[in-house]
Amino acid sequence: MRIQHATEMPSAELKQFMCAAVQRRRDDDGFRGSRGGKSRNAMDLDSDAGNRLVCVTGGVSYLGRAIVKRLLVHGYSVRIVVDCPEDKVKVSEMEADAETASFSNRIASVVSRLTETESLIKAFDGCAGVFHTAAFVDPAGISGYSKSMAELEAKVSENVIEACTRTGSVRKCVFTSSLLACAWQDSSFNSLDQYSVINEESWSDEQLCIDNKLWYALGKLRAEKAAWRIADSKGLRLATICPALITGPDFFNRNSTSTLAYLKGAKEMYSNGLLATMDVNRLAKAHVCLWEGLGNKTAFGRYICFDTILSKDGAEKLAKDIDVQIEKICGSSDSDANAEDSRPNLQTISDKKLLDLMSRTLRSCYHES
Repeated sequence: MRIQHATEMPSAELKQFMCAAVQRRRDDDGFRGSRGGKSRNAMDLDSDAGNRLVCVTGGVSYLGRAIVKRLLVHGYSVRIVVDCPEDKVKVSEMEADAETASFSNRIASVVSRLTETESLIKAFDGCAGVFHTAAFVDPAGISGYSKSMAELEAKVSENVIEACTRTGSVRKCVFTSSLLACAWQDSSFNSLDQYSVINEESWSDEQLCIDNKLWYALGKLRAEKAAWRIADSKGLRLATICPALITGPDFFNRNSTSTLAYLKGAKEMYSNGLLATMDVNRLAKAHVCLWEGLGNKTAFGRYICFDTILSKDGAEKLAKDIDVQIEKICGSSDSDANAEDSRPNLQTISDKKLLDLMSRTLRSCYHES
């Protein structure tokens, strides 16, 4: 069960393009207006002063590439942080890709150690802000994500946010968390006779994640909490987005380890109506919406993001896409596959806060000069 979405506006792609064009014009006007010999230190710290350069960690990942493409379409220049020289080859591939070739002069890369704050400060220098999408996987782990990866993810989160607060040009950060940082609560494993809503105020139970070896959820939970702790104490404008399982074109071949790590505990999520998916390209649009919302102070805090809560048919399609038995997704197949879904609707997910933000952002393009 989900909170009802607002009706999708017609010609959404055209309107988003027009919205981006209007925003670029505003930013260009603001940039021209600021040319009066001001030094960076004299600029209004509440604005980006026309800076269209942003940094993306994990920019060569499945989600990262989609965010980079969306940023380019919106007129930004992108610096991609890679943690090894070999990944620079992937950036070169992005520059040659048909979808981004015309923007290749606005793509750059820098090698930086995500475990070293000073290295990150150098990587972020000159950028208006950061999209932190980088995540860690451990191919040796049973689910592709081990307890040590959870600890590393939290540490890197601390480093990234600390580096943001110590880099003079950085004003804001959009942080990719996960719905799993919100959804694993006592009712996930216990049949409680009470209705609950998973929204931006929900946090997963850390001990429950540890007890059930939900390392991916634990890593996302600890990483996001670390980000908020530092951002709140040092005044960084931060928004975090908590997406469901990321899907899209060829998602499993390109993002298999994270997919399998997310799906540990899939049967419990499915039985509680919390197994949801999110298209990678729509998720990228949401990231850019949050970024621009931080700029005009309409975005703040946490945001749940998902497209679909999986029905039995959806679960079967997912199982087929990732080549696993349906029982691993939604439990026993003894019941009639055609029977009406009888799962109790004791939990639901609400993404109303994100939908409200995105609809306001779109409307503002037409009602403001």
